[in-house]
Amino acid sequence: MIVVGARCAGSPLAMLLARQGYRTLLVDRSTFPSDTVSTHVLHPPGVSALRRWGLLDQVTATGCPPVGRYSFDFGPLTLAGAPGTPESPYAYAPRRTLLDKILLDAAVAAGVEVREGFSVEELVFTDGRVTGVRGGNGVTEQAKIVVGADGRNSVVAKDVQAVAYEDHPPLTVGYYSYWSNLPTDTFEAYSRPGRGWAVCPTNDGLTMVVGGWPHAELAEHRDDVEATLMETFATSPEFTERIRDAKREERIVGASVPNYFRVPFGEGWALVGDAGYSRDFITAQGITDAFLDAEELAGSLDEALSGKAPFAEALARYQSRRDTRAMPHYQMTLGIASLQPPDEQMIQLVSAIAGKQPAMDAFARLNSGVTSPAEFFNPENIGRLVSS
Repeated sequence: MIVVGARCAGSPLAMLLARQGYRTLLVDRSTFPSDTVSTHVLHPPGVSALRRWGLLDQVTATGCPPVGRYSFDFGPLTLAGAPGTPESPYAYAPRRTLLDKILLDAAVAAGVEVREGFSVEELVFTDGRVTGVRGGNGVTEQAKIVVGADGRNSVVAKDVQAVAYEDHPPLTVGYYSYWSNLPTDTFEAYSRPGRGWAVCPTNDGLTMVVGGWPHAELAEHRDDVEATLMETFATSPEFTERIRDAKREERIVGASVPNYFRVPFGEGWALVGDAGYSRDFITAQGITDAFLDAEELAGSLDEALSGKAPFAEALARYQSRRDTRAMPHYQMTLGIASLQPPDEQMIQLVSAIAGKQPAMDAFARLNSGVTSPAEFFNPENIGRLVSS
């Protein structure tokens, strides 16, 4: 098995495969520890995965603070609630230099062969089937299955011409950095017409602040991003006062991302994480999705490789489970990323549950990925929340 890409999808997948006894080669063009553009919020379902893998203690040992409260500031009112479950009550936002190294080291500890600084230039095909990879250094490696965990610009997805569906162009552009003297123990989300931003504590006493606006305005604000961020923050006088007293400690970085699902398997290959499914960063679901994807794919590959099911059948189940889990959150993310004012129905709902703690907790669990939008917006559930 070869896994291309060693970050939040690839390292866990390789680790899980190795723990099941499969010989696995994990390659990445980067060396570790290293940073990557990421909002790096890990919601409670992703934290649960770390606990299952025995890695949560290593993440908490970095000093990354637990986040047990989410708040959603809509301007006229704010909802605040607990995002997790009794078993997994907290979110975390560890820096990627720390998290990715923990994941990579766990793969090594499981017996994975790792090659850092290995850039895959192309796949190797035999009779139309993927049978290996060829690196930029001229080295070719063979495998029964090659998995692309190499992100949105996946070489694997490109070479196999993976078909996209439910795809949409970038909707927002976001920029973030880290501030000192901006204390919070909450994941704070602020929503304004045409603008949005979020705040979350991370390592070393710093607070990540990420803000965004419509992708259509990318060129208009590209030359003065910091000024546009400050204009955005000014729509909340309270937050403006807080950040005025804070100090930005690192440069501002940003990105915009396309939205798509890709068919995640074919003859001799599979996709996991952003290589197979990408959504706007505004709901910060990327790492959590990558973890859950890795678990699903590891199980399906085990079914196929152990002979319990044909490859196509096992991987079709992986695609079905992935889409069933992710599609409702994907559609909700597209709606949020439009940065449009809430419709009358949403205004009525938010107004009705404001101040009702059980209902606000349920709203936080919706946004953390604990609760499916289909479950949350079920009329019977809405009725219970409004009357609670």
